[in-house]
Amino acid sequence: MQVVPKIRIQAETFDIAAEIEDIIGGRPDIGATVSFTGHCRDEGGRLEALELEHYPGMAEEEIARIGQQAIDRFGLLGLTVIHRFGRMLPGDPIVVVIAAASHRHAAFEGASFVMDFLKTDAPFWKKEHLKDGGSGEWVSAREQDDHARDRWQ
Repeated sequence: MQVVPKIRIQAETFDIAAEIEDIIGGRPDIGATVSFTGHCRDEGGRLEALELEHYPGMAEEEIARIGQQAIDRFGLLGLTVIHRFGRMLPGDPIVVVIAAASHRHAAFEGASFVMDFLKTDAPFWKKEHLKDGGSGEWVSAREQDDHARDRWQ
């Protein structure tokens, strides 16, 4: 059976439990699911909101490419990636990655692989809106994210 990643980019929030149930769906071959949810931080109390933009079409294609690499590399039996766009408040969920596999190690590695590549390769942009009324900068890529991605080479 060909496993294809389920990719969604949306403004609305998501229901993690429902997404996990959608992957498992009574499948006895799945022995482990690992989920990662990334949330908007308040950056030490200075952030009012984070604005996320993406390149429609290209973002889905790139996430699907990353997801298929994870499926092939780790033998995942299911993978869901949901990334939000729009204005996020501190505490709001931004992204969820759910990896399903026969065994926990593959599920953990698959989810970690996807997140490391999402942070560096998916065409998303983040702009900070500050509590003091100022508009912060567009968030730059971080060197530590590049290092995390490069460990998979």
